[in-house]
Amino acid sequence: MLNFPKTYEVCNCKKVTIAQIEDVIINQNAKTLRDIQDLTTAGTDCRNCIFEETDFGKVKKKIYCKDILNSVKEGF
Repeated sequence: MLNFPKTYEVCNCKKVTIAQIEDVIINQNAKTLRDIQDLTTAGTDCRNCIFEETDFGKVKKKIYCKDILNSVKEGF
């Protein structure tokens, strides 16, 4: 996530930032995309921010919840 500020809004519908998603992964032990959704509400409205395959060509995000989860799991 080095190229994105921690304040970058991953989920525009629910106003969830990279920092909030990283926090639930690191401090609240979120291990799945469902955990991230449950703990932050990211991706629970239009669902376009979860992973690239869910945006159906509508909104091409620069980063998705799945990318952050994988990055934290890999240790940045």
